[in-house]
Amino acid sequence: MLMNLFEYEFLRNTFFTGIIIGIIAPLLGAFIVVRRLSLIADALSHVTLAGIAFGLLLEKKTGAILITPFYSGLGFSIIGSVIVERLRRVYTAFQELAIPIILSGGVGLSVIFISVANGFNTDLYSYLFGSVSAVSRQDLYSIIIIAVIVCTVIFFLYKELFLLSFDEEQAVVTGIHAKRIHFIFIVLTALVIAASIRIVGVLLVSALMTLPVAASIRIAKGFKQTIIYAIIYGETAVIFGLVSGYYLEIPPGGTIVMLLILLLIATIVTKKVIANINSRKHRLKTG
Repeated sequence: MLMNLFEYEFLRNTFFTGIIIGIIAPLLGAFIVVRRLSLIADALSHVTLAGIAFGLLLEKKTGAILITPFYSGLGFSIIGSVIVERLRRVYTAFQELAIPIILSGGVGLSVIFISVANGFNTDLYSYLFGSVSAVSRQDLYSIIIIAVIVCTVIFFLYKELFLLSFDEEQAVVTGIHAKRIHFIFIVLTALVIAASIRIVGVLLVSALMTLPVAASIRIAKGFKQTIIYAIIYGETAVIFGLVSGYYLEIPPGGTIVMLLILLLIATIVTKKVIANINSRKHRLKTG
């Protein structure tokens, strides 16, 4: 069955993209969850949608592809991330306000661009919910570049990101340039969100960054272990979601998210059952 999935180039592109996204989305998601910025993915995904709608609008009005929706979405996502970081500095006592502000702006722009373009079309639908046939060879190369950038930055700035995530005040005292690291981190988040949209879609991209981490923190004994388990959960859901999306002819995004939810529930239930068994054993020994 899997051989059929590799029969066409666009399916190979999608599968390889899914493998890459299954690594970098939970990897960055671990830092996002620990920093209590889970909703930032939703905000930037809606800004990315505005960029995608803008790219599709240009294509429709001009009759030529001046810039592909993928790159216009990527550009809007990066701009949105910069604005978020700026707003966080403006509202120093209420930094969480930056997220609903940028989310509202993204939704508003999306509605305007979609309305001017006279509504939805098939391309926009695939960006909303993901598609097994939407990834081109050029998109794959771009996502590989994004993955290399993300992994390289995480590797070299792991200590700084780790300290800022768990104790920002202590990190600043040790001489870490918090503002610079925050800016780099938010731009990385924008890149990963824009890259992930091809597979899971705008409306579901935040789930791929947070649900694997939510499951992994239930069983992990450290932060690095949390990242490893989150990637395993993410890859499992992405692979099965893409395969089922192809054979069932449904957008893979919904399947990936539901699989992640099932994995999360299974992890929570299993952890609770094991805890109950251990508790009974302990009572029997002490009783």
